[in-house]
Amino acid sequence: MAKGIKNEVAVIGMGCTKFGELWDKTSSDLIVDAYKEAMEDAGIEKKDIDAAWFGSCVDDVNVGKGGFPLTKALKLPFIPVTRVENFCASGTEAFRGACYAVASGACDIALALGVEKLKDTGYGGLPDFGTLMGTESRITSTNMTAPGGFAMMATKYFDRYGLSPEEGKRALAHVSSKSHHNGTLSPKAHLRREVSIEQIMKAPMIAWPLGLFDCCGVSDGSAAAIVCRADMAKNFRKDPIYVKALQIAITSAEEESYKSWDGTHVETTTHGAIRAYEEAGITNPREEISMMEVHDCFSITEFVTYEDLQISPRGKAIMDVESGFYDLDGKVPCQTDGGLKCFGHPIAASGLRMIYEEYKQLQGKAGERQVENPRIGLTHNLGGFPHMSVVSVTILGNKL
Repeated sequence: MAKGIKNEVAVIGMGCTKFGELWDKTSSDLIVDAYKEAMEDAGIEKKDIDAAWFGSCVDDVNVGKGGFPLTKALKLPFIPVTRVENFCASGTEAFRGACYAVASGACDIALALGVEKLKDTGYGGLPDFGTLMGTESRITSTNMTAPGGFAMMATKYFDRYGLSPEEGKRALAHVSSKSHHNGTLSPKAHLRREVSIEQIMKAPMIAWPLGLFDCCGVSDGSAAAIVCRADMAKNFRKDPIYVKALQIAITSAEEESYKSWDGTHVETTTHGAIRAYEEAGITNPREEISMMEVHDCFSITEFVTYEDLQISPRGKAIMDVESGFYDLDGKVPCQTDGGLKCFGHPIAASGLRMIYEEYKQLQGKAGERQVENPRIGLTHNLGGFPHMSVVSVTILGNKL
């Protein structure tokens, strides 16, 4: 029976660029910057890397096809490089490829890197998702936008669990305000400004009930990870971080075809989380998870993810939000670096950026935003819509 990769792989180095409107940087520049930090952090040389996985979702003018953008930018010495794309899980997909190769024994040390230069492509907050998701989706989702799709989940959630518009919007505003506070403590974040609950409540509407501050922005950025066999990790550093679970779930889009799905949650997150907890040996995530980075493309996405990850009971996330359970000084801090809300979402870089934050937190190196005595960190990416999505769940720990 398959046992997963728990404690088979360790992260020994990571790098992350500053995220933002980086007009003075090319994709190659960002690749190099993230790679150099990761290599210096790991204390290894280029010749030590056996294979690499490269994540990129939206092509820009500087990115070629296949693995060439990575090999050209880094002058990699004829090693295998695999390019991966799995929508918003692309960065985590690159990390998964590197981890699986190491766990299988195919290589000792592998590189995972994700990059996106969205600002150069003209990609905005309301892109043609039909083009990104395939020809059939262009036909069936002609008028669907991301804010619209997630706004529908918010209104359905409010209705099912008896929240008034004021109660629901205030809870979502707390989610965003909390993240903006954390972002002020994160030097690599794109947006670093406190935003109050009242400001968020009064912001211009994008798709009711989601206003301007309920939506993440568009940024450029890159992040990278060096992974190796767990039994050799302490040859490189005294504080490696161990991979406890790595799961990706993708829907068959059955949610959009059947009435059994109630529209208030994301089925792929639920399934991915169950498998990740089983792989990691976690039986009570509310008590065992120290902190999380989840996919807050919209405040409602983060809100329902609390429940999909089995941290908050169904329909009860509002109680945890209002009590500060997910705040930086709460029981399970979420978006300790500000999340997508403050970093924006360079698609293939986001998953690795989340892992970078958990890596630093688990090492006790997160500075002003450091969580007290963390043991287990979780990351979550979601690509697509509530009714048709791909989700990744990664669990990391600082002890074998």
